[in-house]
Formats: sequence, C-alpha cells, structure tokens
Amino acid sequence: MLNSFAPAKVNLYLHVTGKRLDGYHLLDSLAVFPATGDWLSYVPDAAISLELTGTFAGGLDSGPDNLVLRAARLLAANSGKTASGRLNLEKNLPVASGIGGGSADAAASLRLLNQAWQLNLPDSALDDLALRLGADVPVCLKRQAARMSGIGEILEPAPLLPEFGMVLVNPGFPVATADVFRRRPSAFSTPATLPDAWPDAASMAAGLAALGNDLEETAITLAPGIEAVLASLRALPGALLARMSGSGATSLALFETPEIAIAAAVALHNPGWWCWGGGLYESGLADL
Repeated sequence: MLNSFAPAKVNLYLHVTGKRLDGYHLLDSLAVFPATGDWLSYVPDAAISLELTGTFAGGLDSGPDNLVLRAARLLAANSGKTASGRLNLEKNLPVASGIGGGSADAAASLRLLNQAWQLNLPDSALDDLALRLGADVPVCLKRQAARMSGIGEILEPAPLLPEFGMVLVNPGFPVATADVFRRRPSAFSTPATLPDAWPDAASMAAGLAALGNDLEETAITLAPGIEAVLASLRALPGALLARMSGSGATSLALFETPEIAIAAAVALHNPGWWCWGGGLYESGLADL
C-alpha cells in the first residue's frame, strides 16, 4: 500500500485583481498548508476504483467525476497507460469549504499514481496536468507556502514565515465558489506588497491585517453563519487575526504557536462546527 497526504490549503489573504476575457478572475494570495487534510491510499488492482471513507465521505460521489479519478484518468492518458489500482480517499476535510480539499485530493492522486505506476514524471509534467484539473491543483501539488497569482497557477516563493499556530473552523454548510464570484462587487484590488520575511507571528498578523479577503463580505451575505464563526474566532484568547479562507465557509485565526492554537480549538466547542488547531504541514513527513 502507498499513501499520500492531501493537506488543506488556506488563504492568509486573497485579493481579486482583475478578470480575464474568458471569465476567470485574477487573484493575488498567500497560501499555506496546515497539518490537517485528507489521505489517499493505493493498492494494486487490475481496474481503477475509488472508495470513500472518513468523516466527510458522505458529501462526495465516488463516480467518474470525482477529481481523484479524473486526475488518474488524465495521468494515464498522458502516459499511454491503462488506469489501474484500488484507491481509498479518507475524507477528513469538509466539502466545498474554501480550503482546497478537492484540489488537494486531485494533487495527491497525481503524486501517488506517478509513484505507484512507476512513471517517474518530472515536476514540470505533473504541474501541467495539475493545471488542467483546476487552478488550485498546482499549488496543492507542491504542498508548500506560496504566493499565488494569475488564476492561481502562477506560483512564487512565500515570504519566510515565522512559527505560528492556526485554528480552522467550518460552520457545517457549503458555499458555492461560483456564486461568491458571481455576486462579488465589480471593483478590483491591487496586488499586495509583502516583505521578504516576518520576524514573528505578531508582525505577520499585523501585516496581513492590512490586507484582506475580497470574497469574505459576499460570502457572508450568502451564508450569514460565517459571521458567527469569525466573531467566535476573534474572541479567542491570543487570537492575532481572524478571517475567512478562500470563498468560504471555513475561517481561520492565527496564534503565536501551534500549541496555543490547539488549546484554542479545544476551547471552541460547537457541536455543529468542524474545528482544528495546530501548525503547518512539514513537507515530506506525512507520506508513507
């Protein structure tokens, strides 16, 4: 059996900077990967198949339109290979939640099957395939903090990040990304000016506070429950900054250390909410 970890993707800020003629919006964002996510596993089998398990498996369809299987078919077609293997997706992240779960799963499928099928495709080839699956898939393929621009496919190194902790909360309902973009105000923001590094979590939070998430206001209009989550996060002791991630409905709060974030997540008990606290994923340590 082979496994690949598919960490959540969190937008620490998100500016909508323009719109292409084909309708895609141009973005400027700083994406990071917390140490929570889905798991994709593979065992050899003659045909390709997908089983869904985990807390949020019920929100997905294991049929051919699932991004994991779409990634498998694309990789196989590109390599002149018949797709094969029994895949299991342990779905630990809420669905349609603004933290890139589907994109992360597609990226994990490319990584895992490139290894399982012994294709040995270079990163550049996987990057090209990832973009064909979705604008967020390339950054999820890397699983490293990055500055995103274009429609999300242009990746640059992130500023040097200090140690910090994060709490993520999803209120238990999905938000449709297309609806948020469709109903957002027509004005655009300018790209952010970021430093080369932040010396500590407090200065990072202060710098990010001067930026924003251009989709937050519209998402709250569509799903007012997001506002209650943000209010609860801002009230947590030690919270440095709270805002929505992506197109919602998941929101985040930043803390000085992962340990403080873990304690804050435990204190933030709401039976209808998904809560997680901790630090960032450390690249390469999770796949077995």
